[in-house]
Amino acid sequence: RIQVFLDTGGRPLNAEVNLWQGPDNAPQKIKVYLEDGMKRPFSAVIDTPGAGNAIAIRNTAPMEFPLSAYVEADNGGPGPARALAANTKPRTIQGGAVFTTPFAPNVKSIQIMLNTDGRPLQARLELLQGPNN
Repeated sequence: RIQVFLDTGGRPLNAEVNLWQGPDNAPQKIKVYLEDGMKRPFSAVIDTPGAGNAIAIRNTAPMEFPLSAYVEADNGGPGPARALAANTKPRTIQGGAVFTTPFAPNVKSIQIMLNTDGRPLQARLELLQGPNN
């Protein structure tokens, strides 16, 4: 597993995180867009099964919007994603479906674990704030 953390100095963040596994595989891609990378930084724990893995982080924003990227290998313990899976009940969301859940204004952060039964995963996560979204 690796942990990826992306932030900015209060500017928008627009990036692509690619995980390459082996020489002949297509990368797993995560596209990230945040209005304010300091107020709401991006953090993810990504499983890296097997050997020959490489991570690429591409800033797809204009030159005026730099980002800071931190990548660290997680070699021990069950990790935050496994702890989340052990303490919560999973919800199955079929392809094309939308799942929305509200949370209180005093919540500082949330954790989301996306998992499949081995099939490709394509998902879009949005954080909406305010009554007009």
